[in-house]
Amino acid sequence: METKALDLVMDIKVTLAVQLGSCELPMREVLALAPGTILQLSQTASEPVLLHVNQKLVARGEVVLVGDSFGIRVTEFVGRSK
Repeated sequence: METKALDLVMDIKVTLAVQLGSCELPMREVLALAPGTILQLSQTASEPVLLHVNQKLVARGEVVLVGDSFGIRVTEFVGRSK
């Protein structure tokens, strides 16, 4: 019965987002953003990116190139064993 219940949700689409970093800006600076603006993020280049599913942190990983596109290699799951 448990497998059948799980099967019901396996095709539900969720939002997956990768957070490279963040920063805080006063609204004045946000309104002044223009093409070419560079923002310094809180994370360093060597730190993992954060993988969120429906705004909940689920994993950490590293950015990789897949052909001409970016991808994420998951390096650690958050809140559950591997």
